[in-house]
Amino acid sequence: MSAEAADPGAPLRRRSRPRIDLRRLGRVALRGPVSRDRLPDAISHVAEAHRAHHPDADLTILRRAYVLAESSHRGQMRKSGEPYITHPLAVTLILAELGAETTTLTASLLHDTVEDTEVTLDQVKEEFGDEVCYLVDGVTKLEKVDYGAAAEPETFRKMLVATGNDVRVMSIKLADRLHNMRTLGVMRPEKQARIAKVTRDVLIPLAERLGVQALKTELEDLVFAILHPEEYEETRALIAAAKGPDDPLETIADNVTHTLRDAGISAEVLIRPRHFVSVHRVRGKRGELRGTDFGRLLVLVGEDADCYAVLGELHTCFTPVISEFKDFIAAPKFNLYQSLHTAVVGPEGAVAEVLIRTHRMHKVAEAGVVALGNPYAQDPAAAPQTEPSDERADPTRPGWLSRLLDWQESATDPDTFWTTLRDDLAQDREITVFRTDGGTLGLPAGASCVDAAYAQYGDRAHTAIGARVNGRLATLSTVLSDGDTVQPLLAQDTASGPSPDWLDHARTPAARIAITGWFSDHPDEAKPDPETAGATSSGAPGEAAAAAGSSASPASPASPASSDRDAPGGAAPARSRSGPRAAGVVVEGPDAPVRLAGCCTPVPPDELTGFVVRGGAVTVHRRECPAVAAMQEIGRAPVRAHWADGEGRESDTGCRVTLVAESFGRPRLLADLTEAIATADAAIVSATVEPPSEQRVRHTYTLRLPDAAGLPGLMRAMRDVAGVYDVSRAQHPAPTG
Repeated sequence: MSAEAADPGAPLRRRSRPRIDLRRLGRVALRGPVSRDRLPDAISHVAEAHRAHHPDADLTILRRAYVLAESSHRGQMRKSGEPYITHPLAVTLILAELGAETTTLTASLLHDTVEDTEVTLDQVKEEFGDEVCYLVDGVTKLEKVDYGAAAEPETFRKMLVATGNDVRVMSIKLADRLHNMRTLGVMRPEKQARIAKVTRDVLIPLAERLGVQALKTELEDLVFAILHPEEYEETRALIAAAKGPDDPLETIADNVTHTLRDAGISAEVLIRPRHFVSVHRVRGKRGELRGTDFGRLLVLVGEDADCYAVLGELHTCFTPVISEFKDFIAAPKFNLYQSLHTAVVGPEGAVAEVLIRTHRMHKVAEAGVVALGNPYAQDPAAAPQTEPSDERADPTRPGWLSRLLDWQESATDPDTFWTTLRDDLAQDREITVFRTDGGTLGLPAGASCVDAAYAQYGDRAHTAIGARVNGRLATLSTVLSDGDTVQPLLAQDTASGPSPDWLDHARTPAARIAITGWFSDHPDEAKPDPETAGATSSGAPGEAAAAAGSSASPASPASPASSDRDAPGGAAPARSRSGPRAAGVVVEGPDAPVRLAGCCTPVPPDELTGFVVRGGAVTVHRRECPAVAAMQEIGRAPVRAHWADGEGRESDTGCRVTLVAESFGRPRLLADLTEAIATADAAIVSATVEPPSEQRVRHTYTLRLPDAAGLPGLMRAMRDVAGVYDVSRAQHPAPTG
């Protein structure tokens, strides 16, 4: 493999800084001690990079850390033949160029001393303090982990425990891995491949989540070169062939520069070359590469408002590609990334992608949490924030890291944790949903209300019965979109548990681990009853039931509604508590259990007819129910049925009815409807709200009334709700059972 192939990041780095000769630094490091007043030549590059980001930094502690590291590693050599001290120097230089603060750099210089030399943690603590000691200890624990394939699950469990809530430990580890990957060529090919796969599967996604794009992109290219050498060489050849005097991006960049200058906007316009993996992905997506596909324009400005001013000028003076526009300033990514993304058409139809951001945004985009300084430096007057409800309340202690730590505690099986971790890190996109208490939740694309419930409530979500999404009732299987507002609803019955079909809708490790853990503790509940299967996926939120004064929890396995579903309609049928017959209904003919059909929920004085269904029971429908005609068309013989003499009602439990409310969408509509239902002394057994269509919303409620005589008054009360233009009895088609 060529030197450039072994280090695909080199061409990109050469454009920004000269490559440091670590062999020369190694020789400098071995010249012996220096005076106390002079910074050792070997770390002069580190000091220069550090001062570029932190002009007032005190370099004394770095000098002391280097002297200890150099003296303790003296005599040790790397497999590449370089003095070992070149490794911590290189790792520290990587972090210094990203803008890491002095404490992180000090720990980086010392990160291998406790593991590989006679230096102890107590010595580090005595000379450099608790904070440096904590970071060195964390990295040391990571270094002790065996990266063998069989040990991977336990490896990364230990890695996360060692990281704790301090992302600086992970930052040092990522820089350490980057330098090791740069020098991986001295190892056997099979070992290179094994280390590259671990880097690809876990460390690169972690770099993405930490927002450290500079590390992530170079790691991607190094892994690409090792695992896919042929595709890498093809990509390298394409990039080399694209270089020339007639770069279309140069022309567009000049046009953009003049446009912004004429508009009086102070901006720096740069061409940002794509790294190897990025070019490879674009080629895979488009097939044929265009001249503008080898890079993007980067526009840097001073203030947030300037970003939108640049966007306005570009969309006015060039033809924009609207489908490419994304606003990550108003809605930052979970890893702190902020930019405006757009694309414009230049001369001769050339399309250029454009990134617009402030200098501060650019620093964070490149370095992520590394650029944010000490995560524990707080204003002494500020109140401590123990449990931030917002994903971004403390971005240096990201919520996803806390969730990983929770998962490793919940997943007692290392293989389960490893699989869960890899699945989560493989998510290529996250969405942000808002909580009704003002916080946010970061979830993977495709996450459902099940995931939101467990993300917000942990194991309490076992009692979830539905949710409100953007103010509307929704089932737990509802898939969430970026920017949705979600409120998971929990049952009052804390003894109830999840349904097995929740696993079909759970995308997050937290939800899947919690659900499978509950069924491990309750093996008798692991297989759903055929009669109750699907109750939770079609069940309805219980907030409405609570508002109506009912304790029914339709989505809870312990609730009557979910354990007494009728197959034809999928809604809960009336239930007789006094015997096998539905109270108040008389059927002629078979002596069999009788139940009221959930598809039409008949109540007195409806005219009735029945049919014998599987199992020998008789299901009674309203005569005008569509299911009656369907049964007769296939030759089913009807069974005569009528209300018994007397009240014709279920005296102990009341009667059930399903109503459909058609309305125009408006704020507080759901609350007003449930209030009208509660005022009529009706209890909501289940409820569903269909997605709005042309500003019209369809609500379906299965209700229990104390007396069928109250039905007309209830329907009038619901029609009187502003925005409701019709309320009718449900006429759902039913299968022929």
